[in-house]
Amino acid sequence: MRPDIEVEAEPRPRPDADARSGRPSGHRRRLTVAGVTAFQAVVEERLRNLEAEVAEVKGRVNGLIFLIAGTVAAQVLLRLFQ
Repeated sequence: MRPDIEVEAEPRPRPDADARSGRPSGHRRRLTVAGVTAFQAVVEERLRNLEAEVAEVKGRVNGLIFLIAGTVAAQVLLRLFQ
């Protein structure tokens, strides 16, 4: 296992950062390597789940498009043979 390595990261400056966070200006957050890699793992898992859901929606939309195209083609053929 890797030991936790502390890294100091300067927060992005925002006009109302101090009011929202309640931290004094110039405060530095401490991040650990283990925390960053855990965050990356969670983000990657969510991304994979989102990709699977997008693929499912894409398949459903394609199915609906073919259903509508088939219905239109059937209506055209029925009107031609009437």
